[in-house]
Amino acid sequence: MLDKITTRIFADGANLQSILELADDPRISGFTTNPTLMRQAGVTDYARFAAELLSHVTTHPVSFEVFADEREEMRRQARLIASWGENVYVKIPVTTTSGKPMTELVHELSHDGVKVNVTAMFTLDQVDEIAGAVAGGAPSYLSIFAGRIADAGVDPVPLVRRAVKTMAAAPAAECIWASPREVLNLVQANSAGCHIITMTPDLLRKLDGLGKDLSQLSLETVQMFFRDAAAAGYSI
Repeated sequence: MLDKITTRIFADGANLQSILELADDPRISGFTTNPTLMRQAGVTDYARFAAELLSHVTTHPVSFEVFADEREEMRRQARLIASWGENVYVKIPVTTTSGKPMTELVHELSHDGVKVNVTAMFTLDQVDEIAGAVAGGAPSYLSIFAGRIADAGVDPVPLVRRAVKTMAAAPAAECIWASPREVLNLVQANSAGCHIITMTPDLLRKLDGLGKDLSQLSLETVQMFFRDAAAAGYSI
């Protein structure tokens, strides 16, 4: 079934060994990370981690995020990160921590040739603004946090579908379905016309089950319960 999916898969994480292994996986088209994932992975030297990663991953696009909250420092970090490689995209949060839109900075960077990945996007108003900001600029990504939208009880599929249509006015921009929760999200992203989905290693491990016969899955589940009960030595 995976061969019928046109949505590309980017691996999301900050474990260097995992990233290097996935770089050889033909299913993986790129990589994304963020400060939270890097901290969880024990990364303490941002630039050193990025340099080591990029010394091995030279063709796949890789997104690194700025960690400033002030426009001038965000600009400085973005330009520095962009200089690390031709395959580097710079993740810019759609707003500051106080909610100030970063639309003007995104426009400036994109039209100066910086490949941006605008992250933490949740609303169509944000998509409208950022799509307009990157139109005519360098290649870019708009990351819509569909998984977290679903966590709020809102169906993200119509929103992503409309976002993709809006982004047609910015042909160098691609839509990312970010923060997925299950393999089904890949199918949903594909049905919405989304260009890319990010997937963590735990979700990537489940891809082999995509399209699997449900009767077979039922049988395997019953067999698992039986094996585990036998292994535990239960009796009543």
